[in-house]
Amino acid sequence: MSRASSRRRALVGAIVCAAVVGTAQPAVASTAADGGRRHTAAPHSSVHGVEKAVARSLASSLARSHWRARVRAATLATEDADLQALTDKAKSLAGKTLPASVAAANRRVAALKGLPASTGSLLRVRLGAASMRARLTPDMTPWVAVAASDEHAKTITAYDSRGRGHTVDATHVPEFPLYVLDIDAAKAHKAGLRVLREQLADNGVGTPAPQGAHAADTAGWWATKVTAVEVNDDQEPWFKGAAEMFSLVTGFGQDGKARVDSVDMPYLDHDGTVYYPNQILVNWSNYKYNLADVVMMEDDDGTNYKSLAQALTTALLTVTDQGTYIPLVNAVLSAMPDSWFTDDPDYVESWYTLARNSTGCLNGAAGNGWMTVEPYFVEQF
Repeated sequence: MSRASSRRRALVGAIVCAAVVGTAQPAVASTAADGGRRHTAAPHSSVHGVEKAVARSLASSLARSHWRARVRAATLATEDADLQALTDKAKSLAGKTLPASVAAANRRVAALKGLPASTGSLLRVRLGAASMRARLTPDMTPWVAVAASDEHAKTITAYDSRGRGHTVDATHVPEFPLYVLDIDAAKAHKAGLRVLREQLADNGVGTPAPQGAHAADTAGWWATKVTAVEVNDDQEPWFKGAAEMFSLVTGFGQDGKARVDSVDMPYLDHDGTVYYPNQILVNWSNYKYNLADVVMMEDDDGTNYKSLAQALTTALLTVTDQGTYIPLVNAVLSAMPDSWFTDDPDYVESWYTLARNSTGCLNGAAGNGWMTVEPYFVEQF
């Protein structure tokens, strides 16, 4: 669900919508892709590098028929299988080194994503596509591919049981059955947002509103609720799983400092689909002014939540309260490395100058999506 819109395009434009009320094998190449050659780059310096190393080891282990049958059964029984749990339950079948290497890889992935060790197993293995089920026969030895870090990649690499890499067309589902090694995006995303909120709070840009704020609203607080939302994009490649979306709501807090609140949007799985979440997006009791900005993003394998929090902190703490609202979308986007606009995490869309009384359809500034909103009063019990 990648949005490859350029940063320059994201930094210009405003909300425009008539309803707005508010403030302005044929698919598989026969030539080996890397043929088992040594790579000069450190293989474990990125999440994708760790995945590639595990994929190669897993592919080699499938030469064992009993272990291959165990993996086949697991991937046919569920959408994706926990690789650590699978290898732990069948250590004698998986071989001597695979369980230990998978456990080490899980720890490395968590560290690279800025997640605590307590996050647990993150590596998952799944069948590449539902159409491969019929061809995944017991005597077939599938290849193992890693989902590309760039959703717009034309090819991905899959490894055979001899550890050789093969180029696979990323735009068409291959006839040859293969497994895809990936990250448990939902699990990593949930843990990551927890880290993000903690880091932002520790750095003073995501702290709760002080007691007594908006004292007049003693019976509750005003919010902006998303009643419908849709994101547009090009066709998503077959090797990618469901997206994990979140939004960053930015504005000036009651203490006059720039703040950012992360809002999970786990229902936004598919492009071109209208969702009706009735979700609270902005808690206006957290903000000093009647205006806020929203940046929607997609979590991908390479997201490091500690680094994201640090980048946001560095950018937002340089913006001072001048006694009036200042848009913070540009500060948020400018703080992020260029790589974060390709797939880790992806910039999706942004909305400027959202007000407490904003109602109706709001088109995003980058033209990649829209949402309808309405004011909502959250009453106290």
